[in-house]
Amino acid sequence: MNNKKKIALWVIAALQFNATVYFVLVFALEGRGVTLFGTPLADIGPNKGIQVLGLILGVVLGWMALRMSLQRAERAETALRHCTVEFADVLEEHFREWHLTPAERDVAIFLTKGLNTRDIAEMRGTSEGTVKAQTNAIYRKAGVTGRTQLLSTFIEDLMDDSLMPRPKSKLHLCHAA
Repeated sequence: MNNKKKIALWVIAALQFNATVYFVLVFALEGRGVTLFGTPLADIGPNKGIQVLGLILGVVLGWMALRMSLQRAERAETALRHCTVEFADVLEEHFREWHLTPAERDVAIFLTKGLNTRDIAEMRGTSEGTVKAQTNAIYRKAGVTGRTQLLSTFIEDLMDDSLMPRPKSKLHLCHAA
């Protein structure tokens, strides 16, 4: 958000705060016959227009900000669902390519979720030795030496080329054009 928008929002928030304080005080004190410099609070009119404007702007902009926030959250959830589906597709593609057994597939999924050998063994109802053997088979079939490289294999397939830094020669040509 640029500075002009931030300043505008702060000004509107200040107007709304001012209007709220004004109307609360008027409401609380008006019935008690309180005066300001000898003038009944009900007769102090010029401020009311500014106060009402502040409240209206606050309500309108509050609703707009809420709507934009909800739309942004919905877009983020949709993007997350797409990423989850894509990640599952990448996993399945590699599992087929590596010819993993069903048990190895389960272990590989648990590995990508960050579970340790003991937890995987408990969840699968097998021994830690079996899980270690399956883990080693997964690493061998995938051509990696550990969990980090296994995860990198999946993440690399998900990364968009636009996230990668460009070589300096291409950067220079893009800025020159």
